[in-house]
Amino acid sequence: MTAVTEIARLTIDPARAAAFEAAVAEAEPLFRADPGCTGFALQRVVEAPGVYHLVVGWTSVAAHNDLFRATPAFQAWRALAGPFFTAPPVVEHVATVLGAVTVA
Repeated sequence: MTAVTEIARLTIDPARAAAFEAAVAEAEPLFRADPGCTGFALQRVVEAPGVYHLVVGWTSVAAHNDLFRATPAFQAWRALAGPFFTAPPVVEHVATVLGAVTVA
């Protein structure tokens, strides 16, 4: 298995940012409880109000796509965050090939 990072670009109405951030905070334990999850962060794009990156570490792409997405936890995440999306999320999985970034 190769560890990967999911980066999901989430677009919402900027006027609803506080409620969206609260919903994601409520959903965070759903991710962290999954055995395939190795980390979790929500990042706001400074130059684009209403655009966020959900950054989740996974033990593998399969741990995210095949296992987590088939759980009630994923359905709960979508129920919490989905109503805020103004565009479909764009999801990519990346593997670090050089260096490291520390997220504060």
